[in-house]
Amino acid sequence: MNRAKVYPAGGAGVGMAIAGAAARLDRPRRAVGTVVFVVFLDLVGFGIVVPILPYYVRSFGVGDVFIGLLAATYSLTQFLAAPALGRASDRWGRRPVITLSLAGSAVAWTVFGLGDPVGDAAGPLAGVAVLFCSRALAGAMGGNIAAAQAYVADVTPRERRAAALGLVGASFSLGFIFGPAIGGALASDTAVRLAAPLPIPATPFSLPAFGAAAMSLVALAVALFALEEPDRRRTSGERSSLVSDFVTALRDPDLRGLVLSFFLVSVAFAGIQVMFIPFVADAAAYRFDAAAAALLLTYVGVLGAVNQGLLVGRLADRFGSGRLAVVGAGLLAVALAALPFAPVLGGFLSSVGGPAWLTTELVALLGILAVLSVGNGLLNPSLAALVSSSADASKQGTAFGVTQGAGSLGRTVGPPVAAGLYALAYWSPFVAGAVVVLPVVGLLLERMKGRA
Repeated sequence: MNRAKVYPAGGAGVGMAIAGAAARLDRPRRAVGTVVFVVFLDLVGFGIVVPILPYYVRSFGVGDVFIGLLAATYSLTQFLAAPALGRASDRWGRRPVITLSLAGSAVAWTVFGLGDPVGDAAGPLAGVAVLFCSRALAGAMGGNIAAAQAYVADVTPRERRAAALGLVGASFSLGFIFGPAIGGALASDTAVRLAAPLPIPATPFSLPAFGAAAMSLVALAVALFALEEPDRRRTSGERSSLVSDFVTALRDPDLRGLVLSFFLVSVAFAGIQVMFIPFVADAAAYRFDAAAAALLLTYVGVLGAVNQGLLVGRLADRFGSGRLAVVGAGLLAVALAALPFAPVLGGFLSSVGGPAWLTTELVALLGILAVLSVGNGLLNPSLAALVSSSADASKQGTAFGVTQGAGSLGRTVGPPVAAGLYALAYWSPFVAGAVVVLPVVGLLLERMKGRA
């Protein structure tokens, strides 16, 4: 029987609501559009910095393991903060949590941009320390995604949640269309020369960080002036801890597999995200610089936006979120295993003609990334829709906070492990990621059997 569970953990101020009912809002479609736009702007800022981050870390003369540790720092503080922010959004509202997170992100990105001048003035270790402080703050403020997902679940009827949450996923992808392109432009010599007269540190690394801070501020302004708070019933309730939230979720048969799935997928995917740019920078078949890496990420973003914005809702209506999640996990595992061998696979392809830069090795890489994008595009919003349908309507923020916290814990573990494996063998973190994703297929199939 497919029913919504009453999720007892969390909210310091949550009340009972009709399971699956949407919160009252005069213009729910506008509200969903607004929160999707806010997430998009925030992710543009994140995407601006992604292509330059590995080069930024390497500029201080430290090893690639620091790339993984920097990503883990963000995820660890997000893991600690996301459930608390989810509970806060249940008690105090979605809008206050979203706006607080965006303001904190703007501060964090500004500090991130100061790592370069601090490193020049006080030495490389001081510059690296600034980067770690910035990422810790940004992670603590990263709960806005859980609040945004809960907001969408609040105002969307159950039968349309997969499509609506797919739009949130599409905003991620759109952020990775525009963000890396903007970041590549801000990191260019031309941008540095134009910014030199301004009263800010102007380097290929500081300018993208300041650009990300500006996007967070724009998102904050939109949230403050255009985002309504859903009219949900809230009453005082018992406070709960991070540990008790997870214990309760793991005891819930409907949520247990989803929490574990979020964790495992995040371990695999976060490790690959961190080491993908070093891979295309180091592989003899590619040797990409920051600008080329930014274009590659933009390509992935375009694919993700199409997959999550156009396909997920239609496919979920026909096949259901459970089946889509299983297929997505399978495709993701295949793509991760194939990714490091793209240059070898490209050797089996016939010449594609066209410009000289469009080599068979690049064609193979683009094809594998397309499969990866489809898998990820099917899996993530489907998992989110399954979480929403498994939690009571009054506990959406808490449920998403716990699952996002599990994802953050996975993103804490994945990057440093992937960085260590990369130092041993370039292909090992990708293959290990595929192995980690395979149990997710089993967890999701078991869940489907239990609800048949």
